[in-house]
This record gives sequence, structure tokens and C-alpha cells, in this order.
Amino acid sequence: MRIRSLDVEMIRVNSRAMSAVGYDPSTQVLKITFSRGNTYDFCRVPQYIFDGLMGAFSKGTYYNDHIKDRYPC
Repeated sequence: MRIRSLDVEMIRVNSRAMSAVGYDPSTQVLKITFSRGNTYDFCRVPQYIFDGLMGAFSKGTYYNDHIKDRYPC
């Protein structure tokens, strides 16, 4: 299921850590809605990081290893 969030299409994901992820390649903005309901924006995120997140077996581990504290807006 896909939902819209501030012009970024959000994709529901099967993860204990997060419920939805969205990415706008034109602005390189990554949005993540975590399981607790908070949504955060990450800026200047390369496409390959988004692709890696979407393909990761554990999205929470991938987030911690490759995204957290690296792409502030």
C-alpha cells in the first residue's frame, strides 16, 4: 500500500522499526515513518542509500548503519 506525505510517496514496509519509507530522487529527501508514529526527513540522501534501505533484510539495522545521524536537513 502506498500513501502520500508532503509530496513524497510513502511505501509501507515490513519492519519492526519503521512503518513507511518515501524518497524523492529530484530533491534527495528521504522520509521515514517509524513504528512509534514519528516521521523524520533526511536530506541529500543518495539514491543508492534509499535502494539499500528498501532491499535490506533488516531495515532497522540498515538505518542505524547507513542513515542515522548522517543526513540532517
